[in-house]
Amino acid sequence: MKAIFLTILLSLLSNTTISQTCDEQIEYLEDNYYGTTYNSPTSTAILKITFYEVTIDYRTVHFAVVCFKSKYSYGCSEYLYQVGSHTKYNYSMNYLDSAGKAFWSYIEPYGDNSPCAPELD
Repeated sequence: MKAIFLTILLSLLSNTTISQTCDEQIEYLEDNYYGTTYNSPTSTAILKITFYEVTIDYRTVHFAVVCFKSKYSYGCSEYLYQVGSHTKYNYSMNYLDSAGKAFWSYIEPYGDNSPCAPELD
């Protein structure tokens, strides 16, 4: 199982096409690692963001799973971002003022390097 995740991780780092879907990558993180979740019930766009810290072969990589609210239901759509080591701290210090602004400031800039992130303008 560790080998599968290492393959996913290396693929994310090299920004190449991978055989696992984004949903499978998110599921793997949720099933195998402890995440810290920040809920945003008053945000119009973000329901919650969960941060994961993964260490493989002495290398630590940070991920954020962003759950964007669905327009016509109570659910959300999840997207995976590979983020920097201070992103969780920066987001946690600012999301209560505005989850959207904190997302755009600290997570969205990593979207170009994360193949499972949506195209946002």
